[in-house]
Amino acid sequence: MNSQGMTASEKETEEVKSTEATEEISEKPKEKEKAPETGKKKNVTGIMTLVLIAAIGGIGGFMYMKPDAQLCQSFTGWKQMGRYVKKGEKGISILAPAPYKIEREQTKLDEKGRPVFDADGEPVKEKVEVTIRAFKVVKTFDLSQTDGKELPTIGPSELVGNIEGYPKLLQALQEISPVPVSFELIDGDAKGFYHLEDKKIVVQDGMSEVQTIKTLLHEMAHQKLHDKDNVPEAKDISRNGKEVEAESVAYVVCQHYGINTSDYSFSYVAGWSEGKETPELKASLDKIRQTASEFIYQIDQKMEVLMADKEQGKETAKVKESVKSKLKSNTKKAEQAPKKSRTSKAKEERA
Repeated sequence: MNSQGMTASEKETEEVKSTEATEEISEKPKEKEKAPETGKKKNVTGIMTLVLIAAIGGIGGFMYMKPDAQLCQSFTGWKQMGRYVKKGEKGISILAPAPYKIEREQTKLDEKGRPVFDADGEPVKEKVEVTIRAFKVVKTFDLSQTDGKELPTIGPSELVGNIEGYPKLLQALQEISPVPVSFELIDGDAKGFYHLEDKKIVVQDGMSEVQTIKTLLHEMAHQKLHDKDNVPEAKDISRNGKEVEAESVAYVVCQHYGINTSDYSFSYVAGWSEGKETPELKASLDKIRQTASEFIYQIDQKMEVLMADKEQGKETAKVKESVKSKLKSNTKKAEQAPKKSRTSKAKEERA
């Protein structure tokens, strides 16, 4: 049946990305604005501050110290933005990510993630570099505690920039996704969408590495939290709520891996958070924190396997190169060895 012969409901279910049903789970700006209203700006900055702090476990102390906070930044951070902290203001203590890397010995895994054993049946050990998640207490200051230049209210229409280790990170995300991921040219403003009927994620092709990773995480959050077939209660979440949750999860995970999406995420949430008060957000914080934590754990596990595969591939390549060199050396020696003539060979036989 072609689109002209469809009923309104049939059109809605056939192609999710072109209907209200798809818009609920696609990364698409709500509207083009010159600047958010003051109230909306205050709301979104408060939301994203709460999201990040809740994700690292510091929301209780933060809300106790300054429950009306809008947007927090370090002393140096405000200075770089052309603002300065007012004299006599007290800093707000929060937990900030402080990851560090260590080298540790662990069981070697094969390409399927299974332990590798030696001839005696003992697990083979290898040294790998791992990132340890840690936190430290830092002092921040709220927007209301500063003076200076007006803050920009609208972020970029698209993130730019490259990511160290991008191919492996992208591969890890694709492999932990429970649904297929494809890269296609999408009509309109959407940078990606989760297809409710086909159960697949589509990401706009040709975007920057930062935007691609952020968008993929956004759609993975939609798939996990808002697919009504798997999460029945998702039908009770408003469109605005779904977009705020998905973007918040993507924001927190990106922050964990040192990918700054603040400019884009803040303005994106601004378009979807109108009328959404802080108490509503608090109901979503546990969901956002748990989903982000699960994604980070799965990504870390998959990255370890991919790195192990890479090291195993290097070892295999070294062995092949060594065998190849030996064969080449033996062939060369054989060619250089003196050959006996038939006459001398016949004399030897007669002797």
